[in-house]
Amino acid sequence: MPLASLIAAGVLLAGLDRTLPPPPMPEVSALVTDREGRALRAFPVEDGRWRLPVDPEAVDPAFRAALIEIEDQRFYSHHGVDPLAMARAVGSLVSTGRIVSGGSTITMQTARLLEPRPRRTIGAKLIEMVRAIQLEWRYSKAEILQAYLTLAPYGGNLEGVRAASWAWFGHEPDVLTPDEIALLIALPQAPEARRPDLRPDAAIASRARLLARMERAGLISADRAADAAEEPAPMRRAFPALAWHAAEHLARPGGEVRSTLDIRLQTALESRLAELAANAGPDVQASALVVSLDGREVRAAVGSAGRDRAGGWIDLTRRARSPGSVLKPFIYGLAFEDGLAGPGTRIADLPRRFADYNPENFDRTFRGDVTIAEALQHSLNVPAVQVLDAVGANRFLAAMSFAGGRAIVPRSNEGDAGLAIALGGLGITAEEIAVMFAALGAGGEALPLAWTEGEAAANRSGTGYRLLGARAAATLVEVLQRSPAPPGRMPARLTSGAPAIAYKTGTSYGFRDAWAAGVSGNYAVVVWVGRADGAPRPGETGRQAALPALFDIFDVIARRDPSGISALPEGPAVRRASGPLARFERGVSGPDIVFPPDGSDVWADGPGRAFALSARGSAPLRWYERGTPLEIDAAGQSVWQPRGPGFYELTVVDANGRSARTRVRVRMPGPS
Repeated sequence: MPLASLIAAGVLLAGLDRTLPPPPMPEVSALVTDREGRALRAFPVEDGRWRLPVDPEAVDPAFRAALIEIEDQRFYSHHGVDPLAMARAVGSLVSTGRIVSGGSTITMQTARLLEPRPRRTIGAKLIEMVRAIQLEWRYSKAEILQAYLTLAPYGGNLEGVRAASWAWFGHEPDVLTPDEIALLIALPQAPEARRPDLRPDAAIASRARLLARMERAGLISADRAADAAEEPAPMRRAFPALAWHAAEHLARPGGEVRSTLDIRLQTALESRLAELAANAGPDVQASALVVSLDGREVRAAVGSAGRDRAGGWIDLTRRARSPGSVLKPFIYGLAFEDGLAGPGTRIADLPRRFADYNPENFDRTFRGDVTIAEALQHSLNVPAVQVLDAVGANRFLAAMSFAGGRAIVPRSNEGDAGLAIALGGLGITAEEIAVMFAALGAGGEALPLAWTEGEAAANRSGTGYRLLGARAAATLVEVLQRSPAPPGRMPARLTSGAPAIAYKTGTSYGFRDAWAAGVSGNYAVVVWVGRADGAPRPGETGRQAALPALFDIFDVIARRDPSGISALPEGPAVRRASGPLARFERGVSGPDIVFPPDGSDVWADGPGRAFALSARGSAPLRWYERGTPLEIDAAGQSVWQPRGPGFYELTVVDANGRSARTRVRVRMPGPS
């Protein structure tokens, strides 16, 4: 064509394109994939159609070759309209009196899909030709092929080869068998008449004709074509629905989001939690997170154990619940940071009142003198509250808030956080607990959870919040590795025998929430078990309900990523501290009276009954009744012998001159 004619044609096309531009490409379904691009969950577009984004290079090359061969042999050489194909179609029309071959190119078919017309008339065909030329003017061949593969109809509400492959075969179209290729080419020619689920015979017959054409074109052998023709018609399958809650948060309209999740780990986690909840009862739910310390990538996230269970539609990893004792390690970690204590520091596990707060251990027993390490490993309550009293509840909450924990905290009338937060008297989410335990395993540096590679890269290049110093964090990990293992497990080890797990369990007040959180190698894991409505589950503790699942998940991780679960070095057993850290006394204003407690009634059998007095404090302890020293028996125990019924005031003084006082009422049989 002469240069002048080309210029004139270009000007004409440009003017037409400005005046009557072709319709825009329609919106595609939101799709969330795992870290390797494997589909996790797809979302239909507004009209309920499944139209998944398609990358032609990710579609089986054998399908693309067969499509071009059968639908548009000169696709890469024509400019939207194929004159030879049109001449063949016109000849067939003249000779038979009906349309036998439409002569439509892939570009023309794409134009028809973008701008559907109710009737296939000659006028409609002419408009398609013009639109096809416009598309070729605007877009590359790759973009046109992508549009066709995204829009081609496959029956019902299915559009595009990717949606069709998932719906009819249950997998991506990256690898297709001959029968699948033939069906995917045949269906768009008559999508409703050949729907496999409604008209299986028509689908099989049309597929057989396409297989024969593929054989004649040399795309497939006769034996493979014959075998493929024997396959039954497929039934429609459900679209991917993994990581249901996480995908909903990540989905973006009209596009694909590649997450940091690992589909195999996600599948294993969903299966394990579904099994856990099913065995625990009909109303029980569970949620869990797996976080890689590298970039804080979320590798698996299960918001509930199943949408068919009560509360299953709620993302329970984002709901604030009471953590029970899960946060105790960070209280002790701050004490290590402040030089208040070390893991070998002795601390008294005895009854003690903190103003109007009187904590008890979970089993309602006390163990006397223990080390800080033992107090943490056995989750003793009074030592944790005593250490928090010294660290400061407000400081502890400030550290959590900077680390990403937006705690819902009850406060006193003075505006200070209460000491009950040591035992779970606040609300925090599984995601926030994951941030803190990931920090514990990463030398104390807290970073936000990353759900995409971009967020992970930002974490790797940025600076987080220093929740704990590296030494304090490492010390806590060593202490927690020595916590008592769940039944049937070696202490703090996986069944695979690889690494030690530093973990902590928690049970909220009234058995409403059971927790287990831990870190090992490059991973942190958080598990929650309970009821979505917060109803109690009497007797179900974090150790019983959640800890076995935590160990199982670490087992799965070890099989999936052995290098990421390398064993952390296990240091020597915690030694008894000496010097200033030998004993934890900070925050104690005076001795603590164990018996008789202040304001209590003491029953005596009669006059002359003696009572052994008990208090905690710096020895020696001296007891007085209204200023009169009390006797000490042969065992060195102070003994009090009330004279009769009535009110008494007793005082104890420690070696430093600090005192505590208790007022009691003595009752005896008969009038008092």
